Amino acid sequence: MKVNLCFKCREKAVYYRKYSGENLCSNCFNHSLIEKTRKTISKYKMINYGDKVAIGVSGGKDSLALLDILLKIKEYKDFELIAITIDEGIANYREEAIEIALNAASKAGVKQEVLSFKELFNFGLDEALINRKEEKITSCAICGPLRRRAIEIGAKNVGANIIATGHNLDDILQSFMINLFSGDVHRIKAADPRKGTKKGFMIRRIKPFMEIYETEIAYYSFLNELRFQTLECPHMNEGIRTEIRNSLDSFENKHPGIKLSLMKSMFEISENIKVKPKQLQNCNICGYNSSSNPCSTCKTINYINELSNTSDLKNK
Repeated sequence: MKVNLCFKCREKAVYYRKYSGENLCSNCFNHSLIEKTRKTISKYKMINYGDKVAIGVSGGKDSLALLDILLKIKEYKDFELIAITIDEGIANYREEAIEIALNAASKAGVKQEVLSFKELFNFGLDEALINRKEEKITSCAICGPLRRRAIEIGAKNVGANIIATGHNLDDILQSFMINLFSGDVHRIKAADPRKGTKKGFMIRRIKPFMEIYETEIAYYSFLNELRFQTLECPHMNEGIRTEIRNSLDSFENKHPGIKLSLMKSMFEISENIKVKPKQLQNCNICGYNSSSNPCSTCKTINYINELSNTSDLKNK
């Protein structure tokens, strides 16, 4: 029986990278992901010496792999890491993930800030969705701005100047396609992951995994025995994202490397969109910097509260 050898060290290969044609042993595979992340951080000047980085640790594979890899990079670059974990309030789902996140941060010796939608916004996601039965808005459209704000509050609480999230190549391409299909050119340009957060925001946001496939992050997690939640979010199939994910995966299986090509196209499109950036302003309600007034977080909170008030009136 033929044994495939690692193209770098000639040890027994455990992973075949279809888009490059490389066979890799476990050590070389691990090293390749750490180096790819390090180069992305360096290329886009994501983290500097002395930075205080708040990393969103959800309990999923991406955030736990990012925590593991940033800890390794931290050995050669002096910056501080603090874990931020958010309890969105999804019954029979978030409990396990939060427990995993707590254990991972403790094992890594990293300080951790845990916040919940309930304490920040007076409702959890399950409560917010109760009165949404006839509404077209997806749960992700509700959860997204609230989760981003919660992480920002957590980062502010610990004095961080950077927020790092585990968004990978697949996540970024899916968001790009959603914005493309909806014709939202402002968001396509603003969401370019190379640029981080707009100037004017207190805390920069970075995505060190922006050039790495989701499948490779999953394999890194298995290979390094990182315990992560495998249960999928019960709301993940709402909206068009899952359909886009499946389509892109199908294209990649038939044409290895097509996701990397799409990323290059995304950068080209972003660079050539000629629109004036939306001016930042302070939200009249919460005071946070935003390109809209009220900000998306306050709009979402107002929307949920209005639904709740309408439901209360109907029940009287």
